Amino acid sequence: MIELIDFVKNYGRFRAVDCLNLQIPAGELFGFIGPNGAGKTTTIRFLATLIKASSGDGRVAGFSVSRQPLEVRHHIGYMPDQFGSYNGMRVGEFLDFFGQVYLLPRTVRRRRIEMLLETLDLKEKAKARVTALSRGMKQKLYLARTLIHDPPVLILDEPAAGLDPQARIELKHLLKSLRRQGKTILVSSHILSELADFCSWVGIIYRGRLLTCGPIEDVLRSIRVTRHIMVRFRDQGDGLGLARRIVGQRPDVNHLYEDEGGLSFDLQGDDAEAAELLRELIQSGVEVTSFTECDPTLEDVFLRLTQTSPPRTRGMLIASDLKKTTYVNEEP
Repeated sequence: MIELIDFVKNYGRFRAVDCLNLQIPAGELFGFIGPNGAGKTTTIRFLATLIKASSGDGRVAGFSVSRQPLEVRHHIGYMPDQFGSYNGMRVGEFLDFFGQVYLLPRTVRRRRIEMLLETLDLKEKAKARVTALSRGMKQKLYLARTLIHDPPVLILDEPAAGLDPQARIELKHLLKSLRRQGKTILVSSHILSELADFCSWVGIIYRGRLLTCGPIEDVLRSIRVTRHIMVRFRDQGDGLGLARRIVGQRPDVNHLYEDEGGLSFDLQGDDAEAAELLRELIQSGVEVTSFTECDPTLEDVFLRLTQTSPPRTRGMLIASDLKKTTYVNEEP
């Protein structure tokens, strides 16, 4: 549904996005992750047909971004990270205006506007001026504008920016609902925890280069070369000290430190090595109350990839399933 093919964008001598290849299947909720300045907004603006590629192309809903921009615009709902002001315009008028832009018949516009105001809890604000709305209400209104023509693809640039915790939760539930309706959604953010619990696919971009992309379970699984283990003990004195000596002398343990009365460390190896270490602790007389393997987070993935990815490797396949491909893209 969304595809980028060798997309490059230069601003003078600065390369903002470097040979980006990406495929997002229909019906997925895709989290586009990266720090500020990584190339997220540049990529999104290209997909929204607002800027031209230096080289490469993209496809949205089967249409070429470079050669068929009008068709692409009719099939996407684009929500930028910043909005213009609409002095004097009321909420209902604002939505009606954009409905006319998309050439919707009057009866269709009225039906869509009523439905969106109800869905986004804006019904009581229909006659309020846009400039008088709170930040959260404006975000809802701009999302309603994005949905006015019922596009199959949504491209949302930092939609949760500036929202309070309750509004973020509401946005998350709304995006899940839109996905259940069959829409393909690309959501960008530099806050990884925002996307971890509701996106089905993720891609991580760093310094203009796509480090990894695929179903979120595969991306998390891809860094499990080591296991992060947390151990708690009944005896916080001698027992903790003995456990630290036992764990610290193992060559397959890294990043060992005391954490809230226990130990946390990275263990290289499979279930057998983890079981062996637990057995060794118990046989040494250490009273273990818990021995837990922590699941990796998107923050773990990001830190691992940005700290260990080679500087000049292009097209490195790091996930073997062709339908769930993960690439590292670097400059040619």
